Amino acid sequence: YAWGTFFKFISTDQFDNPEKHTQWGIDFVEKYTKFVKERSEIELNYARQIRNLSKKYQPKKKEEDDNKYTWCRAFHSTLNELNDYAGQHELIAENMMSQIIAELTRYTQEIKTERKAHFHDGRKAQQQVEASWKQLEACKRKFERDCKEADRAQQYFEKLDADINVTKADVEKARQQAQMRHQMASDSKNEYSSYLQKFNQEQNEHYYTIIPNIFQKIQVMEEKRIERMGESLKTFAEVDRQILPIIGKCLDGITQVAESIEPKNDSSQVIESYKSGFEPPGDVEFEDYGQAMKRTVSETSLSNSRSDNKADRSSKGKSKTLWPFIKKNKGSNPEDFSHLPPEQRRKKLQAKIDDINKDIQKEMDQRDALTKMKEVYIKNPQMGDPNSVDPRLAEIAQNIEKLQAEAQKFEVSPDGSYTEEPSSEVQSKVQPETAESGDEFDDADEEIQPTIGTCKALYPFEGVNEGTISVAEGELLYVIEEDKGDGWTRVRRNEEEEGYVPTSYVEVFLDSNAKGAITYI
Repeated sequence: YAWGTFFKFISTDQFDNPEKHTQWGIDFVEKYTKFVKERSEIELNYARQIRNLSKKYQPKKKEEDDNKYTWCRAFHSTLNELNDYAGQHELIAENMMSQIIAELTRYTQEIKTERKAHFHDGRKAQQQVEASWKQLEACKRKFERDCKEADRAQQYFEKLDADINVTKADVEKARQQAQMRHQMASDSKNEYSSYLQKFNQEQNEHYYTIIPNIFQKIQVMEEKRIERMGESLKTFAEVDRQILPIIGKCLDGITQVAESIEPKNDSSQVIESYKSGFEPPGDVEFEDYGQAMKRTVSETSLSNSRSDNKADRSSKGKSKTLWPFIKKNKGSNPEDFSHLPPEQRRKKLQAKIDDINKDIQKEMDQRDALTKMKEVYIKNPQMGDPNSVDPRLAEIAQNIEKLQAEAQKFEVSPDGSYTEEPSSEVQSKVQPETAESGDEFDDADEEIQPTIGTCKALYPFEGVNEGTISVAEGELLYVIEEDKGDGWTRVRRNEEEEGYVPTSYVEVFLDSNAKGAITYI
């Protein structure tokens, strides 16, 4: 049934009912919008808590060695999967905000405006028909009043006409008055009849056309609101359903890393890490102290025998060392790990040398990068003073010498002892600076270097030193030279502005065809 068909037959005092019902429907939409908003906040809080939990249990630097065990790697992979899992719940909140909350908020404003317009038209039409009714009543009362005046004038005229004592002039005056009153009554009758016909037409149009059309529009508006509620409920379910495959992959990833745990391999790692390299001690020999009783000796020989026997026992006692049960010295451990068994000492020394070699390589990379920067300054003086990098180059050279000396001190031989021979690995890595380090720049063209990608500034940076460039947070720049290990990336703003910025201050996006293309922050 159409609302217009129904409301044609209701009394005017019930016009407020559909207005109250539609307002209740809008209130319900706003209530549902608030519900979805609170649900999205719950998803965000849940995702935040999951991320904080994952971050809390991420391995610290001192625990990085734990990654050699499969069960530790499985747990760390689980923490990473939880991060992805949290991201999906953030996606739920984001989609609910954009697809439901924002849409319903906009729609609520639209339906409020539309509803106000419809009921304004209805109230206006109701007021017009009521005004017409009042006008009709006024015409009716005027017609009634004029008819009564005409009857009184006619009766007065007839009374004077029958009285023989009244002059002819008075009778004529009364007759004219009666005729005038009859004419006024006739005019009022015509006016009343005309307005009555007009009112009936307006009333018929009001109840059969205007009001039904208004209520029909309100009905369409209400049905659209109900339909929009259904669509929102469907979207509410679809937002959750869309992330289920990704969450399933996260859970599958946790299951896979759990199944990849290898107990035997982990136990072998423990054995390899803590084996000492010592040979087990031999059998303890029997010491026969009863031999002296079977011999007859003098006091001198007896005393000599006792002293010899005591020395013998002392030397034997010193030669028998049960090393597995000796308590370790609680003081500070020597720098060369000499307090450790041979195998463990060899591993510790090798690890120490590896760390030193990494530091040497890092210093060498910084030296190479500064050398390149100096060459750039030499070719392009407007970018900076070449002599400004010399102090830093000298400092790096001293650092390399110190590290080389430290590496030589810890160089170990295969049997676990350490020697004064310099490390072949260090020698191969550390070479004196030659003119060859600048070949790349000597052969370079003077043309503008091509870009290899783009980057976005994560933080503002004031480039006060020569060769650097100032950037604003969020600024997009071109990358012309990636980080060579010195912590600096060379960027370009335009053809006239280029320089170095800290790599940690930008997010780099290398082109796919660039060498070693990678995105890092």
